[in-house]
Amino acid sequence: MDTREWLAVNALPGVGPQRIAQLVAQQPAWPQGWLAGLPGKAASALRLWCDHPSKSPLQSAVATSLDWQSGAPGRTILHRDHPAWPALLNQLPDPPPVLWAQGDLGTLERPTLAMVGTRRPTAEGTHNAQTFARELARRGWCIVSGMALGIDGVAQQAALDAGGSSVAVLGCGIDVIYPARHRGLYQQLSDAPGGLVLAEHPPGTVAHPAFFPRRNRIVTGLSLGTLVVEAAEKSGSLVSARLAMEQGRDVFALPSSLHNQQARGCLQLLRQGAAMACDPQDIVNELHHWASEFLPPALEPPVLPSAPETPADEPLPDALLGLLSATPTPIDALVQQSGSTVSECQQRLLMLEIDGWVASRAGGWVRLPRP
Repeated sequence: MDTREWLAVNALPGVGPQRIAQLVAQQPAWPQGWLAGLPGKAASALRLWCDHPSKSPLQSAVATSLDWQSGAPGRTILHRDHPAWPALLNQLPDPPPVLWAQGDLGTLERPTLAMVGTRRPTAEGTHNAQTFARELARRGWCIVSGMALGIDGVAQQAALDAGGSSVAVLGCGIDVIYPARHRGLYQQLSDAPGGLVLAEHPPGTVAHPAFFPRRNRIVTGLSLGTLVVEAAEKSGSLVSARLAMEQGRDVFALPSSLHNQQARGCLQLLRQGAAMACDPQDIVNELHHWASEFLPPALEPPVLPSAPETPADEPLPDALLGLLSATPTPIDALVQQSGSTVSECQQRLLMLEIDGWVASRAGGWVRLPRP
């Protein structure tokens, strides 16, 4: 089937992705087999489009998408018969029949990891998302997420900044930027090498709450595994984790403080059997066999030792740095552990802040990652 035919099938009334997937599994001939397998209303609509396209309501949907595709470079309409179609999606019971794509299709050839999390991350969560995304991107992994505020956007931006690749799956039309605050990230994903934006909804479709859980099945379905960085006990990130488990994909969660409300969902996932990820290497080791199975040898991700954020031969400018991490540490604790006075601690922290080593956060001081 060609692009026009897939667009017509996608626009059929009363037929969803699961019903279409069931028909595809039967390998029906076009169009006779499809007409025989579709319910009455959908079959009539398809018959009219096949015989008299100009009289069919389906033709408007087909023409609008084809016009969008030809409107600018880097636009593609993906479907099962397209050479760039991600084969991992075929394992889902309800893969999207069509995906509108904008950007670098080469990203779909990389081993993929979904990274999801809260829209209101802590400083530690932000730091962890950046660290994991950056390191995995440098090792050849593509970071997949939903371009949402918080962990999603942080991880995707870090992957692109590291010179790696990232795929965003939207819960709206391909030409609708949601959330609007991510306009810059959307442009990078659409235009930069290694960036790709996907949507299962036609151009012009505005975001709707019901679309996001559906979007999540594509985020996890595109990915060999899913990493939850920070998530509350009731969150969309846990929905993504559940979808990944149902899809037979590996789920990873980052451990965090028992007192971090934004990470309670991760602790819940760990109790339910998710793999603990303390280092990007944990994920690479666990998923390497999947990457080898789904990708040709030339594209297998290299397994490299993780580089420390501060090289061993670079001395720390102040011993206080050894007492700090991405989790805020109160100055009282620093005074007690360092043996300095409050005034001395404050002065030393001020100098470190000026040099870009530390920052003041709610609850104390944090150590910043080095570039």
